[in-house]
Amino acid sequence: QVRLVESGGGLVQVGCSLRLSCAASGRTFSSYAMGWFRQAPWEDREFVAAVNWSGRIRSHADSVKGRFTISRDNAKSTVYRQMNRLNPADTALYYCAAKRTLNLQTRGSEYDLWGQGTQVTVSS
Repeated sequence: QVRLVESGGGLVQVGCSLRLSCAASGRTFSSYAMGWFRQAPWEDREFVAAVNWSGRIRSHADSVKGRFTISRDNAKSTVYRQMNRLNPADTALYYCAAKRTLNLQTRGSEYDLWGQGTQVTVSS
């Protein structure tokens, strides 16, 4: 079974960039669709981005389109999210998630494996 560990979060200023990584254990990473979600204090969990098993099909939430990019490297069993032009509304705990499927998944309820999360805080 795949286990997920996020990294790369931190405290940054408005307009800065961060790259989050999610490293997966196990040998079947390429069989999994991967997603990024975030949850701000007192808010519901929100979809951010998803990528299918091959990396060729991606989806991003409207709130991050043009600023965030999801990608994956199956040889390294890692999914990335490049975040540019960060603003305070992006402050949240960011989670990566996995589901063993060939399809793209954008709903959190579809994922059955989750990491512990990495905090991103954007100061103004």
